[in-house]
Amino acid sequence: MAAPRRHRALIGRLLLFTAGSFAFGFALVPLYSVLCKVWETGNRWYGTQTAQASVIEQPDAARVVTIEFIGTVAHAGEWEFAPTANTLKVHPGKLYEATFHAKNLTGHAVVAQAVPSIAPQSIAHYFKKTQCFCFEPQKFATDESRELLIRFIVDRELPADVDRITLSYSFFDLPSQTAANR
Repeated sequence: MAAPRRHRALIGRLLLFTAGSFAFGFALVPLYSVLCKVWETGNRWYGTQTAQASVIEQPDAARVVTIEFIGTVAHAGEWEFAPTANTLKVHPGKLYEATFHAKNLTGHAVVAQAVPSIAPQSIAHYFKKTQCFCFEPQKFATDESRELLIRFIVDRELPADVDRITLSYSFFDLPSQTAANR
């Protein structure tokens, strides 16, 4: 009789550990936002404070920088998500647009968020977004497909040794918002 009681206790602890791990996974998204605000990195720092009206274009026609775009779907999300063009040649000081294609494959309405990262990270403050789908959560109807826009400008003061910038987005569902919208 002692053995089944031990097994029940072990199963209870394992279930508690599983539930805690699951909750921790969901807590990572808001935790990431808090840490980005504290360290001034991530989604908040990459030019989100720049307004469209404040952009003054002064292109450096003598210089070309290649912007590489990467789109990934976080964990096992059911999405199509990719840049419409993998690279774009830009002149620092000029405003550009790029798009990412997203399609909801979940079978129900969903809310999603894109989290950007930039490499090399040391030049992030030279890359200013004036408009980006990453600023706000995106609502998608069942099977909806659309192009998501980003407008950006690379600062003319970008160090001369930088000729390539990689802008990557990780796209993921926001389960709490999706459940509320059903």
